[in-house]
Amino acid sequence: MRFLLPLLLLPAAPALAQGFVPDFGAAAAVTADLSEPDTTIRIATGPWRDGSAPGEERAGDVAQTAWRIVTDQTTRALAERLSAQMRAAGWQEVFACADADCGGFDFRYWLPLITEPDMHVDLGDFRYVALRRDGALASLTISRATEAAFVQLTTVSAPGAAAPVEPDPAAPVAPAPSQPALPVDDSFAARLEGAGSLVLPDVAFASGKATLTQADAPSLATLAAYMAAQPRARIALVGHTDASGTLAGNIALSRARAQAVRKALIALGVAGDRIEAEGVGYLAPRASNLSEAGRAQNRRVEVMLTSTQLDAAP
Repeated sequence: MRFLLPLLLLPAAPALAQGFVPDFGAAAAVTADLSEPDTTIRIATGPWRDGSAPGEERAGDVAQTAWRIVTDQTTRALAERLSAQMRAAGWQEVFACADADCGGFDFRYWLPLITEPDMHVDLGDFRYVALRRDGALASLTISRATEAAFVQLTTVSAPGAAAPVEPDPAAPVAPAPSQPALPVDDSFAARLEGAGSLVLPDVAFASGKATLTQADAPSLATLAAYMAAQPRARIALVGHTDASGTLAGNIALSRARAQAVRKALIALGVAGDRIEAEGVGYLAPRASNLSEAGRAQNRRVEVMLTSTQLDAAP
């Protein structure tokens, strides 16, 4: 599901839709390139209505790539340009919408998007397109900032599309790259295993945002070290919000917050299939929503240990 990057972009090839090379008609740079094999993602196939959006949840090889494009093209012009290119490559359009018609805030936070600043979405000016080809699914999200446009392409392979590759017994085996060992915090392990769940205290968010205010929060490194020391551990990340806005929108936002933490842990070497990420909106406050200090405490992510067995302590 990888292909060559056009010359106007960065030299490293991103993981993108099968055989599709986007031409933005302007200088562009890849801001994020994520690839996860054998994972599950949702592709919206209709607008947000009555607390949800129709969509397809698909397991497969998922690729998400975002670009920043220096252009004055409108989101409509970019959406039409890229949709036409994908149709020419054999993709069929399933659904398309624009900001408020998509469902605005609720729809945007239902989407599994790369977080700011790599993928910027203006809630009053974004476009969305879902496409299908030979069982594979793809989505385009297009938005603008003042001086540039942002595009994210998400694809998930068709079921059974990736055939297993048999290793060549004669080929030399290169050592697998390893992450530097992180120190294990015994008190963190004792508290997580004793209580079953913990708030990640330095993982914080601005109101209405799913971007980590501290991307290198120490508790994330601590949790990654714990996961490395406990190979059988499985966790669920549960996102929370303050009480500003609708319940449906806040559940979508809280899920996006949990997904942002999941991506940060994957970057620290934790396998994605060991981490679930969901959200409960404002339904489980830890402080009063009547003050800014209380609302800030409610904007959080908790880690829950879902394993029923762990390795014995050394």
